[in-house]
Order: sequence, then structure tokens, then C-alpha cells
Amino acid sequence: MSDRIQELFRGIRAELPLLVGVLPFGMIYGIMAVRAGIPPGASQAMSAILFAGSSQFITVQLITQSTPALVIIFTAFIVNMRHMLYSATLAPYVMHLPAKWKTVLAYLLTDEAFAVTIMNYQDEGRPLTYKHWFYLGAGLTLWSSWQVSTALGVFFGAQVPETWALDFSLALTFIALVVPGLNNRPSVAAALSAGIMALISYNWPLKLGLVAASLTGVAVGVFIEMRWKRSG
Repeated sequence: MSDRIQELFRGIRAELPLLVGVLPFGMIYGIMAVRAGIPPGASQAMSAILFAGSSQFITVQLITQSTPALVIIFTAFIVNMRHMLYSATLAPYVMHLPAKWKTVLAYLLTDEAFAVTIMNYQDEGRPLTYKHWFYLGAGLTLWSSWQVSTALGVFFGAQVPETWALDFSLALTFIALVVPGLNNRPSVAAALSAGIMALISYNWPLKLGLVAASLTGVAVGVFIEMRWKRSG
């Protein structure tokens, strides 16, 4: 049990520095959700059930623009496709775990949790036996902080005057989420192509331009990455 607890707390400690960036985003999401007319309970439930910051932000934005439900669902699906890559990367390390563990860990899979967890799994200095407890600690830390920051945002959202231009903060939040990830040719190409397509398709009906931009970014990014790996 001591080895399990040690790994759990290692995961918690590894995740704590990342909360500096997570907490403000959670509060902004809560404020924007309330401003979009989403009931406080539903706003909080989205953080507990969906638990995916980028998808929650884009869902709020689309709801604000009265986008059809099917378009919102499909767009959120496209945005979260990167989790399939995360899952494929982690699969060799968790395939021996029982189904109940895989279910919990899949639910807790996020960008920040993946970042610290994969580095821990790739550290061959310690045995694999209890490393899923590290993953659990990192995931629970992020989940708890996201719920608290959302609750604060929901509470303060009702107090924020309409004259405050918080809609602009949503765009800034997306920029802050995207820019750190533009660290290679495929990611830059994906961002540029998605941005260009978003401009071209801005006036498309049913906000389908967002779906087109997302698909374009994914397709271009995968294509460039495949060419890049072959040339390397």
C-alpha cells in the first residue's frame, strides 16, 4: 500500500504546477457559461461530465451563437479527437489493468494529465507495477481543481456586469491554449490551415465553417506529420 500511496502523491505533486494555468481557464469557462444563458447547475455538470476545457469553451461559444445541437456535438467530437492519440500512446502501459481501472483513467485523461503521466511511464527507473496510481493522482488533482474553478466562475458570472467584454476573453483563452502547442511543423501547418479555412467559411450556414476548419486542420496536420516522419 505504501508504494501505491507514494505513486499517488507523486502524481499529485507533478500536476500541481500546471494548475497555475488551469484555474483561470476554469473560472473563465464558468463565467462565460452563465453569460451564455446556461443554468448554473448545467454549467457545473458540463465540467463534471464532459471534463474537457477546449470542448467546453467551444460549446459555450456555439450556444451563444444559437448553433444547432448536432453541429455543437460534432464540433466537440472533432476538437477531442486528440484524445484518441493520447489513448493510443498510453495503451501499452495500461493494457494489463482491469476494466474498472481503464474506465476511471480514460475519464481522467486530459492534456495536462497526459503530459505528466507519459513522462512518468517513460521513466524506466521505477517499475511499472503501481504507475497507474501516479496517473490517478494527476488526473484527480486536475479534475478537482477544474470543478472548483468552474464553481467560482459560475458564482462570479452572475455578478459580472454585462458591460464587461468577456466575449473577447474567450478568444484570448483559445489563443493561450493553442500557441504553446505550436512547436513543430505539423502543428503550425494545422493551425494556419484551420485559421484560413475559418476565414473562408465564416459565412457558411449553421456555423459549419467551424467544423470545416477543424477537419481541415486535422487533415493538414496529419498529412504534414506523415511527410515529416518520412523525410526524417
